[in-house]
Amino acid sequence: MVANSVVKPRVLIVSRRTVRKNKFVDFVGEYRLDLIVGYGAVPVIVPRVSGVDKLLESFEPIHGVLLCEGEDIDPSLYEKETSSLSSEELEEIKKRHASDTAIDKEKGLIELKLVKICLERNMPYLGICRGSQILNVACGGTLHQDIDTEISKEFPDGHNVTHINYEDYDGHRHVIKVVDGTPLHHWFKDSLEKESVEILVNSYHHQGVKRIAQRFVPMAFSPDGLVEGFYDPNAYNPQEGKFIMGLQFHPERMRLENSQEFDYPGCSSTYQEFVKAIIFIRRSLKVLLEKKRKLIGRSLSLTRDGYTSGCGLGPLKEYEHEAEFLKYDTSSFSTQQEFRLMEMGATEMVARNVMGKMSVQQLGTLLSFHRVMGLICQEMLETTLWQCHRPLILSCQLSPP
Repeated sequence: MVANSVVKPRVLIVSRRTVRKNKFVDFVGEYRLDLIVGYGAVPVIVPRVSGVDKLLESFEPIHGVLLCEGEDIDPSLYEKETSSLSSEELEEIKKRHASDTAIDKEKGLIELKLVKICLERNMPYLGICRGSQILNVACGGTLHQDIDTEISKEFPDGHNVTHINYEDYDGHRHVIKVVDGTPLHHWFKDSLEKESVEILVNSYHHQGVKRIAQRFVPMAFSPDGLVEGFYDPNAYNPQEGKFIMGLQFHPERMRLENSQEFDYPGCSSTYQEFVKAIIFIRRSLKVLLEKKRKLIGRSLSLTRDGYTSGCGLGPLKEYEHEAEFLKYDTSSFSTQQEFRLMEMGATEMVARNVMGKMSVQQLGTLLSFHRVMGLICQEMLETTLWQCHRPLILSCQLSPP
């Protein structure tokens, strides 16, 4: 068993698929993995494999999610119509951005489910590039299917922005203006000029936020008006485990030429604060689970005493055996396992106390669980009682009156 002191919080990252030697290969960029590990968390790679979206419970416990690069997001997820662009324009876009316009629906399914898990649990989420776009879509926002086609042509030459440069892929930068008072402004404040409030960022995308979801506040804009970063101010406080944010650029890849040094000291702050929130979440879950463990352990003792003192069924040896694992670290329990723990010998008083702190959604899930378990339990109880007491029943039937 791994010592509890070395167990780190887990960050789920969905891989990107490419073709190498006529075979599919899944990968995740090393820079972001290095930062996640460096700040104290463990990256857990979710492979882009068909059917994984139905197996996400197997990746529990989840303490945070980082979604990053990838191909275009399916426009049917945010457009009522298939496309607002003409067939000629779409064909031209595919030629101009051949490496990015293929739609990976399987990756989209996996990532959308992970985004929704984070939103439902108020769990730390960081979206980089495509990851910011899918966050916006999941919350009801929309995207420009192609920035050059939909935005740049509307501005005079002085406002045109090159958002992707295939000839200078990693070296290309463009200006963004940072919004005062936002986390991004705080991270880069030492690098910002007081009057311009601008920094240069990298850019690898031909799509971007069109209508920002209502819950988000912009943190930066490019000169053509495109949102380059946003966050939920009601879900941002890393010291309390709150972090929901999207950045269109890649701060982890903003490095000086032929160097590992960042363009700005603030580049790594995004990941540092993200992991800080994740560490808080895991620590809070451990405290909560320890409290539950103590409540359940006490409940088991009370239930055992009740059975041994008057119910006539004898000691609950099976449940005592089941309770042995309560002695060990419970930080890796899934939600379903926590429900099971609450089932095991919980008295009415303890059950009311625990359920009184649950959300409506959690209570609904628990109620559905109880209904199904009730039916199964009734059937199994009758079978088990018959098997356990069959010799006694037969002996009573065979004994003379």
